[in-house]
Formats: sequence, structure tokens, C-alpha cells
Amino acid sequence: MFYLYILYSVSSNKYYVGYTDCIERRLFEHNNSNRTTYTSKHRPWVLKKSIELTNNRGLALKIEKAIKKLKSRKIIESIITTVSTVEELAKLVNIIIY
Repeated sequence: MFYLYILYSVSSNKYYVGYTDCIERRLFEHNNSNRTTYTSKHRPWVLKKSIELTNNRGLALKIEKAIKKLKSRKIIESIITTVSTVEELAKLVNIIIY
């Protein structure tokens, strides 16, 4: 199963959106990886939201990209406060799921 996750950096007041099949592992990697990445520059990260998506990696990636493409803090905060299912999430970002 794949999950959408939203991380928040208190130190830089930024959000990060991703998808994974293991939320705990990804959060650890974002906070502890030695690689220089976007998330390494804004540590520490805390998990603000996770939503169970699908067993289909392609659909999970499509949803993640749709959210990132919007580049909207307002949408991300709306997801955190109001969205709890993949159907609600897909409707919010105009993705058709089957």
C-alpha cells in the first residue's frame, strides 16, 4: 500500500509532500540522510498528515505530482485539516481514480 504524506519544518515554516510505502522509514530518511537534498536543508521534519492511497505506484505518483504542481500552501493546509480519504484527495486535485 502507498501513502501520501505531508511533512512540516518548524525551522523554516515549509511543507513537503511525498508518497511512500513506509511512512516511518521515509520520515527517518528525511531527517537523517547524509545526502544534500531539499529536505536536508530544512530539518527537522514532523509528520502532519498521511493518507492511505492505493496499491498502484503510478496512481500514487500521479496524486503526489498533482499536489506539487499546484504549489499551494493553502491546498496543502486544506489537505491536512479536511481530507481523510483518497477519494476526497483525488477530488481536491482533480484526479480520476478507478
